[in-house]
Amino acid sequence: MTPTLRLSLQFADASHRALLARHRVRRWLLASLSTPAELTVRIVDADEGRALNRQFRRLDHATNVLTFSYQQHPLVVADLVLAAPVVEREAHEQGIHLMAHYAQLLVHGALHAQGMDHERARDARRMQARETEVLASLGFADPYAR
Repeated sequence: MTPTLRLSLQFADASHRALLARHRVRRWLLASLSTPAELTVRIVDADEGRALNRQFRRLDHATNVLTFSYQQHPLVVADLVLAAPVVEREAHEQGIHLMAHYAQLLVHGALHAQGMDHERARDARRMQARETEVLASLGFADPYAR
């Protein structure tokens, strides 16, 4: 049974809006979920990404995805913030399609929102395996096989 998803999709940086159609983002996130969720996905520019990363992680640069998880049970409640310029730069550097990179980062963020992490090697292997499995079910290649 597919979990339910209440999705808010926001574009502070609309440069990839056409690529990130609501139905597509919803499909990627639903494939990642094992429980019902309320997720906000916000696409931001480098300045907002940097400010959030500095404020919450004390790192003075924009990162690809930030996950703000507020609740995991019985409903996952989280914000996923993706910095469009960082995502685009990484896709170019890695030689992958921008859509595939967005899919990976949204899946990655959704897994974090559900409590998975990659701080310890064992947890990283588990999260990476789940991420790869979800992406394969969506028709994307294993991002870790590069």
